[in-house]
This record gives sequence, C-alpha cells and structure tokens, in this order.
Amino acid sequence: MNALLRDLRYRLEYAVLRLLVGLVRLMPLDTAANLSAWAWQKIAPRSRRRHERALANLAIAFPEKSEAEREAIARAMWGNLGRVMAETMQIDRLISEPDRIEILNQQVFSRYKDKLGPAIGVSLHMGNWELAIWPLTVAGANPAAVYRSVNNPYVDAFLRRQRKDLYPAGLLGKGRIDGSPEEGQKTARIIMDFVRKGGRLGLVCDLYDKYGMPVPFFGQLAPSVVIPAMIARRVGARIWLARCLRVGNQSRFTIDIKELKVPRTASQAEDVKWITTKMQSEFEAWVREAPEQWMWSNRRWS
Repeated sequence: MNALLRDLRYRLEYAVLRLLVGLVRLMPLDTAANLSAWAWQKIAPRSRRRHERALANLAIAFPEKSEAEREAIARAMWGNLGRVMAETMQIDRLISEPDRIEILNQQVFSRYKDKLGPAIGVSLHMGNWELAIWPLTVAGANPAAVYRSVNNPYVDAFLRRQRKDLYPAGLLGKGRIDGSPEEGQKTARIIMDFVRKGGRLGLVCDLYDKYGMPVPFFGQLAPSVVIPAMIARRVGARIWLARCLRVGNQSRFTIDIKELKVPRTASQAEDVKWITTKMQSEFEAWVREAPEQWMWSNRRWS
C-alpha cells in the first residue's frame, strides 16, 4: 500500500510538472523568461531564509558596498534565476538556436576542439550554468555531466530527456545527497572511471562542500570541491573552466573558456590544493565582474 501511495504521489507530481512545462512552452522563449524573471523578483525575496542568506553572502564578498547596493544585486540575482527556470523548461529549443550562444576565446576553442582527449569541464552557477557545457557539445566531444538525481523517477527521466542533446553521453546522477563521505567516494569512482576511459565530464563546483578543501574565496576560507583536481591529476585529463554569462536581460549568452594547467609534482596533496585554489580564484574573478548573475542564495562559507 505504501508503495502504491508513493507511486501515486510521484505521478501527481509529474503531472503538475508537465502542466507547468506545457504552459511555459506555449510562450516564446524570451516572453516566458521575462515573465518568470518578473515573478521571481516579486516572490523570491519573501523567502526570508534564502534572501537573507544571499544578503549575508554579499556582505562577506562586498563589504565596501552599501546595503542598498547589495539588495539590488540580490534582486537582480532572483531575476536571473527566474529566467533560468523558464529556459530550463525550453532548453531543447534554446540550443536549437545556436546564434543565442557565442563562444568567446575562439582561438583556444578551435585549437583544442579536435584533439581534446579526456577532459573535465568545470563551471559555476552563473548566467544559465547548464549551457557552460556547450563548447564541448558543439565540438562533438560527447560530454556527460554529474547532476543531483531526483527521487521522483518520472520527473528524473523527464529531466534527462530534456537534456539529451546538451549532454549526449548522459547525466550521471549522484543519488540522494546526504553529505556523507561514502557517497562522495562512490560518485568520485564512477566519474573517474568515465574520464579515465577518455570521457568528457561537466561539473559545477562553486558550492559549499562539507568534506571539501578550505581555500580562499572572497577573502574567507570556503570548503570547496576537490574531485576535479583529484581526477585530472590521477588520470591525466585536462581541466577547462567555463563561465556562461547572460547578455543583458536576454536569453542570449557568451561562454568564456580557459584551460587550467594541472601540475603533477611529487606531492599529490599540494597539486590538488593548488588546482582547487586556482579554480576558486578564477570563479571569484568572474563573479566580481557580474555579481548579479551568480547564485548568492546558496551556502558557500562555513
């Protein structure tokens, strides 16, 4: 009986999601994104916990700014997240219009796209971060990505189908996130094996990691994900940093790509620390350039 009730709940959740997605897809992409941005800017700041966390994080990062300036950044962030929500429901349509996405650093892209080898693409929650994988996709590199799988199997399968053209090699789900080191080790083994066999993997690595390595981020130590550094050093893969930046308030984007050199000295621990520190330093520089496009509402520092 419990299994039947759970399945019924999952089916109802899936039906509600499909109804919402259907309504959004009735509208042109830009119209849906603008409407969603407006709604999020009105509603999201009323979520006391999330909005106050965003303001607290902004105070750490930008103590020189006034409260009004930080409030404006937080509200602009909610608008960006509203656009991301609508774009996520039309991600297949978005990438079917490649003129919406411009890859910067074309010289670097052209030089490596046909001889990439095993690689890890690392990004941060900026702009529409799912599109940060686009350079690997359009290069025919057949990338996969790690994502948080959803407990509802119908919703999870739908989300995978929606992204099949963006991640041709599929999505590697981490399962329910419980914060345990055992789960982190299991995920690391799965993705390490994928990269070792020549795979190209996308990861978003700008969130708080309870078991991560504390490295500087906006002047304070922030526990940070080390999996990209560990895997790249161990299997000889490249690390590519990517930032997806929204152009104005449109569903148009530019993507920066930058190679992060992977040191291989006698000390693995020092190499991993150097890579992780450099990665977060690059993220910080990118966030400083467009703070309204980064997701301040997430936990980042202890």
